Amino acid sequence: MGLFDLLNHLLNFVAPALALGCLLAFVAPVFYRKQSLARGRIAQAAINSVAGALALGLALWLLGRDGKMAGYAALVLATATSQWWALRR
Repeated sequence: MGLFDLLNHLLNFVAPALALGCLLAFVAPVFYRKQSLARGRIAQAAINSVAGALALGLALWLLGRDGKMAGYAALVLATATSQWWALRR
């Protein structure tokens, strides 16, 4: 496997975490008016994305393969928890 293939696999692995983290950070203020601890939406999107990527990595390590519904459930739970944690004060 070459470097380009490795980068392609890695980006495809974290793409759901990036998409959900950004979507949650930019849509949350519409439903919840409280200001987050991370001042910018970009920072909150990055925090959510990192939490989601860690959850996907942990699910891959525990379950042995990518793409299981339990891994995606962990992704949703991790990003929602990081968004909730940032909005509590």
